[in-house]
Amino acid sequence: MDWKNKIDTFNTIDVRGVQGNFFQGIKKQAMHTPEGEGIEIIQHFDPIPLYEVMEDLGFEHFTKQTGEAEYHAYFYRAAVKEEQKDIPMRPAALTNMPLIDEKLGGIAVNFWDLTWNDERRHLPYEIRLLLSLANAVGAGRMRQATRELVKAYIHGLDSAALDDVFELLAWNQGIGYFSSEIGPSTLFAAYKTIKRMEKQGKARGDICGTLKAKFGETNPDVKV
Repeated sequence: MDWKNKIDTFNTIDVRGVQGNFFQGIKKQAMHTPEGEGIEIIQHFDPIPLYEVMEDLGFEHFTKQTGEAEYHAYFYRAAVKEEQKDIPMRPAALTNMPLIDEKLGGIAVNFWDLTWNDERRHLPYEIRLLLSLANAVGAGRMRQATRELVKAYIHGLDSAALDDVFELLAWNQGIGYFSSEIGPSTLFAAYKTIKRMEKQGKARGDICGTLKAKFGETNPDVKV
């Protein structure tokens, strides 16, 4: 990596202590970074959730830990590529953890990486999302459940699998609970949007775009 000699020229973005979802802001700056230039991100923890997004835009990276809770991640744009993977809803809630305790931030992001990215996981990604969805409903966390549904569908899950999930929720939670809590929820609204648009013959890409627009980070019932 000859470009390591250029890191002093990289645009520095210090996101330590930043609240809310800063992933989209970093991604926007990354997309406007010319080939041959780079970005330095400073965070309390290893910014693992950024790596896949940046690699898909043509960036190489390496990270240095300079303190007990200080990481400098350097991203160099080796090629200008358009995003190939649709990776909705990065785990922005993880950025709240360092506000409580800087070490907790590192533990949380590594636990997230182990749960969702580790190659030793046996179940397919979309099945793990559906399990997370069901667990979230059981705990009354509808915003998390909605996020998991949107991610699963955008990842390629057939909507017939969602039919099974909601049938099982009605069976396990009971008709009364389903009617009063799940039916009026943002989770079920996202499901109905998918089914309605599929019935209208809309392309999957259009449906995914609508899901991101209506049930993404701008929706107060979904964002974290």
